[in-house]
Amino acid sequence: MLSTSDLLHLPYTPDLTEGGIAYACRSLATTYGRMGGSQPRAPSGNRDYPAGTGTNVDRLRRIVAGVAAELAFRRTLSEQSIPFDVLGATPFTHPDRYDVSLGGHRCHLKSFLITRRQQIALIRQDPALVLQAPALVPLDQFAAEDHKPDDLYLFAFLLGVLAATREDVDRATAAGQPVYLIHPLPDEWARPANWLPLEKLALKSECEAPISVEIGGQNTGREFVTATLELPPKKRVPVEQSFYSLAYVHAARRPGARIGLHSPLRGEAYIVPAHAWGNIWVYGMDILLTGWLTHEEYRRRSSVLPIGSRTFQYDQTRTKNLSGPVIELKPLGGLLAHVKEWEAERGRLAHLGAILSSR
Repeated sequence: MLSTSDLLHLPYTPDLTEGGIAYACRSLATTYGRMGGSQPRAPSGNRDYPAGTGTNVDRLRRIVAGVAAELAFRRTLSEQSIPFDVLGATPFTHPDRYDVSLGGHRCHLKSFLITRRQQIALIRQDPALVLQAPALVPLDQFAAEDHKPDDLYLFAFLLGVLAATREDVDRATAAGQPVYLIHPLPDEWARPANWLPLEKLALKSECEAPISVEIGGQNTGREFVTATLELPPKKRVPVEQSFYSLAYVHAARRPGARIGLHSPLRGEAYIVPAHAWGNIWVYGMDILLTGWLTHEEYRRRSSVLPIGSRTFQYDQTRTKNLSGPVIELKPLGGLLAHVKEWEAERGRLAHLGAILSSR
């Protein structure tokens, strides 16, 4: 059973958000979502977010947060000289594979983004509040065939605020805070039925001042590629790089007018209205690592949580989850101590195997 002293506080730095954004943009370009179409998928357990039209940006924010938590965990392992393996790290085309292996055990970090300011303030005053939360795992993810009984589930809470509205973005910009404005493109552009080059691709801005934009998608070999363009006012700018799909447009600042994309292959121009940009920068404050269980232990201790349930993390769950009390998880301190023992045992077995095979 956990106590407050068992919680590990991981410092949050802006480079964690930057790493999350890099992953989110690539995943948007190269993966299918769990609910179909071009919805991106989070790399680990933070996948209980609203479904439906217009939720791409919200999903991207949660992907950013999930990756940020994973990067912070890896950094902590390195700082504490805890051996780990990332050779099985999530490729963008297989987002449900494990990211870290500890002592030969696949590790799945389930992170939950907490953005309500009042809740964040209460948790920072009394971190023990997270011990009353449920440790959630989406049921479909838990039931995946490639899981093993000794896989490890770790649970974390990322405290961070968002600047989601236009007014919030303007305030963040005025305060000198970073923003990352993105417009995900529809399936016709991101997931074309026919894999053909977007010939004569061009962009045009109706803004009164020049604006820098980045477009991201895939080339003929389905590799992720980007191009940065400086768009002068009301002038068509051709894209020299070859794209076969386009997943998003990123603007360096909030555009004051429309931006259009056109390729004869797609017919009419696609217009991005001035209001249709989302800020996916996560302003992280703290990450609390709670505890862990093996896959088999979690199976025995958890129960099914119906869709639509209100939890510590969510106003309303949108997927069916397994749920177990955070307070009943095992402390991470003991796990990290065991990792060194596991790694030493693996080394001894590998050495013995090498001796036997040489005879």
